[in-house]
Amino acid sequence: MHGDRSQCPPMQAVPFTRQDFRAALGLFATGVTIVTARAEDGTPVGLTANSFNSVSMTPPLVLWSLGLQAGSMPVFRTCSHYAIHILAAEQRELAERFATRGIDRFADLAWSAGAGGAPLLDGAAAVLECRNRSRHEEGDHVILVGEVEQCRYRGEAAPLIFHGGRFHTALPSSGG
Repeated sequence: MHGDRSQCPPMQAVPFTRQDFRAALGLFATGVTIVTARAEDGTPVGLTANSFNSVSMTPPLVLWSLGLQAGSMPVFRTCSHYAIHILAAEQRELAERFATRGIDRFADLAWSAGAGGAPLLDGAAAVLECRNRSRHEEGDHVILVGEVEQCRYRGEAAPLIFHGGRFHTALPSSGG
């Protein structure tokens, strides 16, 4: 951005509610991922997450976060490996499935075992197989840092996007 900053009024800190904070964060468009792992008994677990980001190229590190109260927290806190699937635009139904509580998300779903047994789903724009490198508790979430051991992608794939509390296959138009 260019221009004379003296023309801009200073932003004032104002009280805000949890809903205000959520609405503000909803203005940030993100990609959509499904993160999968295996419980100690071999049961596959997975969830839809949009709290994903790159950390480092050398070594190859990524991060994502999970709520402390999530039912899958015990698995992700202790598993050796997980897989992060960056979803393609045509995978909206899969994203919704893995965001739904109280169902068997893997029922009638074909998958193969990746690094450390983490379930690998077909059709993703990219798949990152990660060693569960570190965990950092902050607020009501745990930030998980994964070291990428395997990476594959479909260069032609269009991404699934999350914005304003909804899935999109293209960025929403602002009308201008």
